[in-house]
Amino acid sequence: MEKARVLEHPEAAMALAREVASWYPKVDVVVAPAVGAISLGFAVALAAGARSMFAEREAGRMRLRRGFLLAPGDRTLVVEDVVTTGASAREVFELVGAAGADRLGIAALIDRSAGPTGLPLRAVLRLEASTWDPGECPLCGAGARLESPGSRHLSPPRPGTHSADEAEPSTRS
Repeated sequence: MEKARVLEHPEAAMALAREVASWYPKVDVVVAPAVGAISLGFAVALAAGARSMFAEREAGRMRLRRGFLLAPGDRTLVVEDVVTTGASAREVFELVGAAGADRLGIAALIDRSAGPTGLPLRAVLRLEASTWDPGECPLCGAGARLESPGSRHLSPPRPGTHSADEAEPSTRS
């Protein structure tokens, strides 16, 4: 599942955003982690009639920059594109709480986490994605070329670092 292929179509992105916005009554602010979730966060904010913000990494930590401010009591929704470990979503959720805002939850386009994240997370799509150690990866064993267009993989991939969603389904997770 390549979320960028869905979000490149504004009509589809807005349909998904309207669905996500319908899950939460009266959203004042949507905060998304940069950079991958910014467009989805904006679309959800538009659908909810809310303000749109994004958090960025600065010195290794998520922060609100660019003059973005949350007020105590702002009904705030964190919107993530894809949740794998939940680390970025958790960090932004905690940032929102530290600002005194009322945290409504975390909404994602895709939840591909391997199990419970301990987060108040709701997603449009739950996707099971298997992972393997490099020595057991069927794609590595077959010499397959990795294609990873996501923002975290902007440089050429290292050998043996395949994503499971490029392989045949497996019972191993």
